[in-house]
Amino acid sequence: MEEKKICFVIMGFGKKKDPSSNRTIDLDETYKKIIRVAATACGYKCVRADEISESGIIDISMYALLMNAELVIADISTYNPNAIYELGVRHAVKPYSTIIIKEEDGNIPFDISHNRIISYKHLGSEISELEAKKCVRELRELITSITNSPKTDSPLYSLIPQINKPILSKEDYDSIIGDLRNKENTIYSLMENAKEMMVQKKFSEAASKWERLTKLVENEIFFTQQFALCTYKSENPNRLVALTNALSIINSIKQAADSETLGITGAINKNLWKVTGNNEYLNIAIESYKKGWNLYSDYYTGENYAHSLERKSLVETDADKKIYYKVEAKITRQKIIDIVLPTLEVDDPEEVMWKSASLSNCYRAIGNFAQAEFFEEQFLAQNPDGWEVDTFNNSKAELMN
Repeated sequence: MEEKKICFVIMGFGKKKDPSSNRTIDLDETYKKIIRVAATACGYKCVRADEISESGIIDISMYALLMNAELVIADISTYNPNAIYELGVRHAVKPYSTIIIKEEDGNIPFDISHNRIISYKHLGSEISELEAKKCVRELRELITSITNSPKTDSPLYSLIPQINKPILSKEDYDSIIGDLRNKENTIYSLMENAKEMMVQKKFSEAASKWERLTKLVENEIFFTQQFALCTYKSENPNRLVALTNALSIINSIKQAADSETLGITGAINKNLWKVTGNNEYLNIAIESYKKGWNLYSDYYTGENYAHSLERKSLVETDADKKIYYKVEAKITRQKIIDIVLPTLEVDDPEEVMWKSASLSNCYRAIGNFAQAEFFEEQFLAQNPDGWEVDTFNNSKAELMN
């Protein structure tokens, strides 16, 4: 195969929370549907950081690629710190051939706001085919222009053009990246395989792959979150041990305090309460869900906060506290309905699916069974995976009981 020029892609991977909008964005969709398609069509070998090697992301190969890759595309969506750092390194070592893209709802950091930036609309869990085609076309045109006529795009070299850029010889470059041009994906492939295991409800297998990923890439909380989630759902070797192990895993990133971490922490503690009957687990679950609800008005943690309060009212002996838990749960559920209903007109099937599930549970809890059945049908109409249906049915059964 003819050796191709390399397009090195700077971006986060997996699902990331945008701090300015609190939206969760699946960055892998951006890579698969826009960046890789456009770069490949322009004759480049597309390489993302998680495809370099199994030794991790920040290594000698990455710096060599930042210096010598013929093209770099940096997606700064969700302000991923690694991506921002790597973009800075690229601008310091290469005057030209760097493209910046971002999701349209996020803010643009001031220091790079003067650069031309391609924006795209992300629905959260996916990108529409129409949007993908439009962005691929725009990105291809820019890649072709930069390839044929490189122009300085680094702020450093624009302001101080007399700087001599660092040089890495072709021989040294080739020896560093080795057989990268023909190397199969590593971390990326493991991640895709882990997701497929989850779809098939093979949670033990999925957990082992997420565990491997947490060791390959340090400080990547998405991998740790998925490792904890699949560990507790695996019930391997038994439910109590699985939950205890999952709690240890998620506690290793408890300082993250994002809604996903708080939601998984709450779920593990709630299930530990069910298994052990220890009310302290339920208290921790309530505090985790409450924090996610109060900080982000996140409907998932809000619904689970209300549900846990309802469970707490059943075991509470103090009459006044029992009333408080019931009232707080009812108020929270009504707030969730008020927040979610106006946002249903979105194109993202996954968002519609989970919002419909939450609305169904909230309406069922406050006694509006007609609306509960309607939104249950809307949930099922989105063709959820088997484990997602199981999750919904478990919540429904608990509410009915």
